[in-house]
Amino acid sequence: MRSIPPSMQAQLDAGVTTFCHCWRIDPLFAASIGFTDHDEDIAFDDVVFEAASAFQGTSIERSLGLAIDNLTATGALQSERIREEDIDGGVYDGAAIRLWLVDWRAPASRLLLFKGEIGEITHGSAGFEVELRGLSEPLNRPIGRRFLKVCDAEVGDGRCGFDTQLPGFRGEGTIESISDSRNIRAAGLSEFEDRWFDDGVLTWTSGRNAGRRSRIRSHLGGGDTTWLEFLEPPVLQPEQGDAFSIVAGCDKRAGTCRSKFMNFRNFRGFPYIPGDSWIAAHPAEGMIHDGGRRGS
Repeated sequence: MRSIPPSMQAQLDAGVTTFCHCWRIDPLFAASIGFTDHDEDIAFDDVVFEAASAFQGTSIERSLGLAIDNLTATGALQSERIREEDIDGGVYDGAAIRLWLVDWRAPASRLLLFKGEIGEITHGSAGFEVELRGLSEPLNRPIGRRFLKVCDAEVGDGRCGFDTQLPGFRGEGTIESISDSRNIRAAGLSEFEDRWFDDGVLTWTSGRNAGRRSRIRSHLGGGDTTWLEFLEPPVLQPEQGDAFSIVAGCDKRAGTCRSKFMNFRNFRGFPYIPGDSWIAAHPAEGMIHDGGRRGS
């Protein structure tokens, strides 16, 4: 049961209230922002909740047990703090969100109605709709290892354990020219052999994409000319002179882990599990059928 502040309970009992809703969004890699359905800005906890933002949510249904308490919020792209390119760039993916019922005359008197994280976001040219996932949502997610021939870790993460700061495995470069949305000509990577950054990750260090990451599909180097092809176009169109850092790529195969990174002891795949062809195999004429091990 919620504990309602006495001042708010008194207004509810009287039948006349001065309440409004306040939403706070805490992105993982950006500053916190707030919105309210009141007609004036409200501030508390070092966040200004912007008025007239056209940000509103559906009703909240509470349930007992492990049922998931999710809801949907809609908003207009009229706030300078929520931009279309930030939504497309994943700035708000997984961001923490809280909803309060607040007495706009005395913001210290408030009641937390919902706490969770942002899920799927869809938007058009003028507005957006966002799924808000409750605290019990993670209990509905499958967890555990996957049995694959390839590794399911990322280069340099805690499970991989490889130090990407080692000489020869990280490069710094800038854009010389742009061919199209997926291909750029880069400077500063001439010392690396062809295909070294295939399946690598590029982090933008300047320009409009600064702080964002782009995955590399292919790396072609020849003399002083280096071409990088992105798996997907960057969120914002990069410009000539934009700087970046890039980490050597890994195709997650056992042989690559062993020969390129010399990190096979941390390989997180199962390279020797039989595939579908072994399961579907049947006796063939000329084979020895003595119950022994199948030849490879």
